[in-house]
Amino acid sequence: MNFIYSLTEPATLAGLLAAVASFAAIMTIALPVLSSDKLGSRLKAVAERREELRRRSRAALDKTAGARLRPEAKGLMNDIVQNLNLQKLLEDPNLQANLIQAGLRGPRPVAIFYFCRMAMPFAFAIAAWVYCSTLGKGFHIEGSKLLITVVGAAVVGFYAPTLYLKNMVQKRRDSIMRAFPDALDMLLICVESGMSIEMALARVGQEIGPASVELAEELSLTTAELSYLQERRIAYENLARRTNHPGVKSVAMALTQAERYGTPLGSALRVMAKENRELRVAEAEKKAAALPAQLTVPMIVFFLPVLFAVIMGPAIITVSKMVKL
Repeated sequence: MNFIYSLTEPATLAGLLAAVASFAAIMTIALPVLSSDKLGSRLKAVAERREELRRRSRAALDKTAGARLRPEAKGLMNDIVQNLNLQKLLEDPNLQANLIQAGLRGPRPVAIFYFCRMAMPFAFAIAAWVYCSTLGKGFHIEGSKLLITVVGAAVVGFYAPTLYLKNMVQKRRDSIMRAFPDALDMLLICVESGMSIEMALARVGQEIGPASVELAEELSLTTAELSYLQERRIAYENLARRTNHPGVKSVAMALTQAERYGTPLGSALRVMAKENRELRVAEAEKKAAALPAQLTVPMIVFFLPVLFAVIMGPAIITVSKMVKL
């Protein structure tokens, strides 16, 4: 009872409150000093991991010292091109750009192109001479006509690789532009949901693959360039250069301005998506307007003779019967 009475005395209660207040003050001052810096420790661990990866990459490069980082073309075609110095004899200033736009990267397609440009004229000329000498005797192709035919075939063979490459470029560009407006819509949704432009491009590249493999490849390559190039502007310019289309160039310019001046990326993508949809509709309307002119010759060749036969057939049969009578 005396102990309880002593605890309920005002002096005892005041001492207990003072002790609690003193302990709280000491803990308030000591906890920040005693607590560990979790953020600093994590950043330090990340830095240590980065240094470890850097040491490993340097060790791997040291092991492969002397080996070239850029692959070289190998094989019979490349040897012929190098020995005959065809890259200077048959130089094409637009070749590298056309190969990139066709999706052909590396030194091997360059060697194949120059080899085909050298070999195709001979192949076409020999094929024309064999045809005219054996199968084409019924057409009486001899003498000067035979020479003109062979020379013409050689000229066609010289320009055939360039025409084939341009056809590949056009098909790839058409495939990209068919799916590009939809890709911009998906990119807009990803950006407005809070994704970074790299994550958005990677996600859109995965989703747009079934519609256009070429566009998915370009978006994946742009994502890689955004991660590794020193200036992000170069990645957008490379995308515009690889596609060589006004719609992609305008989008690349808008993304570059958004990166440089801090303009809202969502509004820029919304405007670009609308413009590309209108551009796709304009292309479809252009093809639809050219369709009647393209159908004129097939209609004259295939439909009109049948129509005349159906209309004039009964009359001819009737007249022939009347003449017999």
